[in-house]
Amino acid sequence: MRIQLPLFTSTGHDAGRSSRAHVTCRYKCGDACRHDPGNRSDNGYFRDVVRTAVSRRSVLKTSAGAAVAVGAASVLAACGESGSGSGTSTTGSATGDALPGMKFAAVPANTEDAVVIPDGYRQEVVIRWGDPVLPGAPEFDFANQTPEAQAGQFGFNNDFAGLIPVDGVPDHFYLVANLEYPTEPFMFTGYKDGQPTEQQARIAMASIGIAVVEVTARPGSGALTTVVGPRNQRLTASSPFRLTGPAAGTEFVKTSADPAGTTVLGTIANCSGGLTPWGTMLSGEENFNGYFSNASTVTDPKTAGRLARYTFEDDADEHHWGRFDKRFDLAVEPNEANRFGYIVEVDPHDPKAVPVKHSSMGRFKHESANIYVVGSGPGEGTVVAYSGDDEKFEYIYKFVSSRKIKSGLSKTAREHNMRILDEGTLYVATFTGEPVDGSGALPAAGKFAGKGSWKPLLTVNADGTARSYVAGMSPAEVAVFTREAADAVGATKMDRPEDIEPNPKTGKVYCALTNNSDRGTDGKAAADLANPRNENKNGQILEITDDHTGTEFTWELLLVCGDPAAADTYYGGFDKTRVSPISCPDNVAFDPHGNLWISTDGNALDSNDGLFAVALDGDRRGETKQFLTVPKGAETCGPVIDSSRILIAVQHPGELDDHSADNPASHWPDGGNSQPRPSVVAVWRDGGSPIGV
Repeated sequence: MRIQLPLFTSTGHDAGRSSRAHVTCRYKCGDACRHDPGNRSDNGYFRDVVRTAVSRRSVLKTSAGAAVAVGAASVLAACGESGSGSGTSTTGSATGDALPGMKFAAVPANTEDAVVIPDGYRQEVVIRWGDPVLPGAPEFDFANQTPEAQAGQFGFNNDFAGLIPVDGVPDHFYLVANLEYPTEPFMFTGYKDGQPTEQQARIAMASIGIAVVEVTARPGSGALTTVVGPRNQRLTASSPFRLTGPAAGTEFVKTSADPAGTTVLGTIANCSGGLTPWGTMLSGEENFNGYFSNASTVTDPKTAGRLARYTFEDDADEHHWGRFDKRFDLAVEPNEANRFGYIVEVDPHDPKAVPVKHSSMGRFKHESANIYVVGSGPGEGTVVAYSGDDEKFEYIYKFVSSRKIKSGLSKTAREHNMRILDEGTLYVATFTGEPVDGSGALPAAGKFAGKGSWKPLLTVNADGTARSYVAGMSPAEVAVFTREAADAVGATKMDRPEDIEPNPKTGKVYCALTNNSDRGTDGKAAADLANPRNENKNGQILEITDDHTGTEFTWELLLVCGDPAAADTYYGGFDKTRVSPISCPDNVAFDPHGNLWISTDGNALDSNDGLFAVALDGDRRGETKQFLTVPKGAETCGPVIDSSRILIAVQHPGELDDHSADNPASHWPDGGNSQPRPSVVAVWRDGGSPIGV
């Protein structure tokens, strides 16, 4: 069971404890890491597949004595999880002998209220919460916010960021950004926990979703300037989306407001994402369960069990929107829950186009979707999309298109390519390898490595017909209740699969497995070679060599993160005394040289979160260097890595327990006595020289 803590409980940076605040976990993911995992399958787990959704608060009312008996430190392992080791900091190689792309002086661990970057680099905020996006939107006024103003402004808690060239306009780009979640105590002074006003709730609904903002590159630097104009878009929790694939029009997604089951209002909990070769943005709907109330009122056992598989619980609802919009009240609209959890595709080139939710790619807590296009052979032109389900003991997926990509960015080509992710086969991964003892000790072979296979779940044909590969489940059920389908085929439980991205130079696929403190505890799935530590506090990076259009792959762990001085860490075989310590990897990206870049969330090593570059090949494989850190309380999101600039999205700066808008812990980025504002930041090298060379 989960033990609910007060809204503000101090965590600090004590040894053995995550840097992610409890308040962040509450509002970001509904306290997911403080309750039993939604995965109750027997894939290495002892409990039943289906349970009934119950109110954890009602349990607490009858278990107050038990709650008091548990010390706060034992229940404060945040969604970022708790850490281990001393967090000994080293600085990696100097600039002279580093690989191209990594020739910078590593930034040391720190807890400053600033974005700290290497010597010889500059930075500038591109856009911050409240800055105007749409023409006519007012300048931000923290004390006088309105839903109407926020719907035209840059939203709260930016996560994924990407740059897409504007057709025919040199040096102009669409900055596409996810706006993941509202943290109401940091958005409004005088906020009463659990008692938002309708005005506050409506502002929060308008603060999330997706922003498309035209930006121009400033000559001679990596800075970007926003353009408030007709190309921009703001998608919120109330914007219309078109649902496609096997889920569309079925009994599982029809509501009183949408009896056809094809038009969904809003996108929520948009975490990471990806860009397509045809010039669109993909966005993953992740912790959508945290916006719905009254799960315990659903009495039909099958419906209640399916809600529970996606961790819908009464006390996961920290935002209380259901009081003001009944579609978020499961007692009124239980099917509304099934209309979120998809990959969303947005065309920035056409502000009038209705964005799409692709049910063919499955419904789960999508961290992201990233594309690989097969370049030669029988599968040439096939599009493969990789995605992780970000919760403890969840799975890794890929979608293999049957429609081949059409080159070019013409309207005809884009219309053809916009259907690619509706036609193809959805798979889930299984991993094999030698048994381990859960200590994280390096195997005798000198590396963590094994094989794997992709199990098919669903194929969708060009004419819209579909085939389920899961006995007892229709294609629509597989598309809507994908976790249940993956359970049935024996998928391998992983340690919070977050961002997954193919390396454009090698085709190898890299996955951030953030952490899992429940691994091997209380009868839960024990460590395996791909997840080699019980009570995994610091996470790992998985490298997959995939037969992209096939069903077989090999895998290897590139990093087993944490204190380099600890025996249970591994940095690709590189000398651990020469690396920057990394903990809780979240997002991955690649620079033009093929190096891997990793952003972190919940660094458990007594430092702010940061952005790291990692060498992948040769005798420097596993070398890890920290490029920057974000302000205290913040998470490093984005990122975009190219030769001209690095973009990061600084999410929830100053979001620390015992603090709020009434008592801010941070004044970044504006300084003085200002409120902290999530922002996108550009970093570039003095004089505009290429990054890291």
